[in-house]
Amino acid sequence: MARRIVIVGGGTAGWLSAAYLSRALPRPPHAHGWTIALVESADIPTIGVGEGSFPTLRSTIATLGRSEAEFIRASDATFKQGVRFAGWAGRATPGHAEDDYFHPFNLPLGGDTPGLLPFWLDSANDPGRPAYADAVTAQERVIRAGKGPKRPQDPDFGGPMNYAYHFDAAKLASWLRDVATANGVERIEATIASVERGANGDIVAVTPADGAPIAGDFFLDCSGFRALLIGETLAAPFQDIGDILFNDRAIAMQVPSEPDTPIAPYTLATAHDAGWIWDIGLSSRRGTGCVYSSRHMSDDAAETVIRTYNGVDLPTRRLQFRTGYRTQQWIGNTVAIGLSAGFFEPLESTGIMLVEVAARMVADMLAGPVDHAALAGAARSFNRQMTARFAAIVEFLKLHYCVSQRRDTAYWRDNADPASWPEGLRDKLAQWRHRLPSRFDFVVDHETFLPPSWAFILHGLGYPTDAGRGILGTKPDDARDAIAAFGRIRQAGLQAAAQLPDHRSLVLHYHRNR
Repeated sequence: MARRIVIVGGGTAGWLSAAYLSRALPRPPHAHGWTIALVESADIPTIGVGEGSFPTLRSTIATLGRSEAEFIRASDATFKQGVRFAGWAGRATPGHAEDDYFHPFNLPLGGDTPGLLPFWLDSANDPGRPAYADAVTAQERVIRAGKGPKRPQDPDFGGPMNYAYHFDAAKLASWLRDVATANGVERIEATIASVERGANGDIVAVTPADGAPIAGDFFLDCSGFRALLIGETLAAPFQDIGDILFNDRAIAMQVPSEPDTPIAPYTLATAHDAGWIWDIGLSSRRGTGCVYSSRHMSDDAAETVIRTYNGVDLPTRRLQFRTGYRTQQWIGNTVAIGLSAGFFEPLESTGIMLVEVAARMVADMLAGPVDHAALAGAARSFNRQMTARFAAIVEFLKLHYCVSQRRDTAYWRDNADPASWPEGLRDKLAQWRHRLPSRFDFVVDHETFLPPSWAFILHGLGYPTDAGRGILGTKPDDARDAIAAFGRIRQAGLQAAAQLPDHRSLVLHYHRNR
């Protein structure tokens, strides 16, 4: 007999989970097949402002069996090659005349190893030294030139540069709904009024306000901040980390753009007195927003910040959020995915990536026979891995603030206070003042951000360290090789910037070639 998954809530989390599971799980008449139904309400709006992604989205979209061109057209997507940070360091960063640095998606030469990092650190007194990301990857030069990450003739989901996407969140959710329903997912439009539980505490059905119960064997809670199943019904504990990551509000504004203006191939994150501003370029508009801490800035002041930044009088949308995550995201036969599981500010676009990870884990764990013992073991494993991943992201996001040299406002001074740092981050930073990061500092299976991403932030912000000191003089052969490698990277960057297409031209290619 077929088993049934019921997904509560649509939006990106619900429909991405539905689309992925409908491809990854066995379906009837397979002996262990699943049917999938998604319940969403027209009366409950989606958040709809998360418009950036992680490079993992490429493989996820590919798994859905759709072309890259279809995805780009349907979601109004553009290409994202990393994040540009302006105004964060509080002083000129090494190698730059401005307080401006990149976190690109390309790995440095050498991959996860220290590679050229110690040689770059030991050249701090060289007035011609480029910024770290520019020195060890070709991608920063490509980004600054406004180029796309690939050529029109490159295969789907691949190209010379690593990349993710920007997109219209509402259009993406709509497209994912079409993909999922085409693959057999049942869509039920209803507002859930009650949740029914069995004798063992598992959820057995959700009941609409004006309809019959919708029964299931397994449930996904994609109900957003409300967390109808995992929070309201199952009372999963919530780990509030507002004392670490202070931002708890945002004001979003969409700004139309002219059809011939350049599209930035990165997310721009510009720091302000009590937070930062996101700026994401699509083909017909820019999505912008002021993220801030209500303890350090009033709503009206934040409204002034975003209006001043854009220089236009357009409607805004105010959002409030509680930063943190459920320490039990899987209870019994119910898993929380998306905002119901937890939420972080969109600083490094972790939201959709966490949906992808959760959906993949659920698919692996439900692929075969599932008895009570297997389900309980899957829940424990899922909770261990997801909470560890959430905790690791907290440390990485806090890194952006605590290493800054800004002390001009209470917000930045409070972020610089080690009392607001997670213990693991305090330990890492204390050691990294004297040594390079190593693989023993990270549990790779729990990390969203590999060690090179940490290095891009640390050295983009100018973290003071004596690691690498003297290596150019004590290892002359290695130093010559490193200097030659820096030259090859620079040349590769120049060639890539010359050969890759303008970003807007690349996007238009996908829209014109249907």
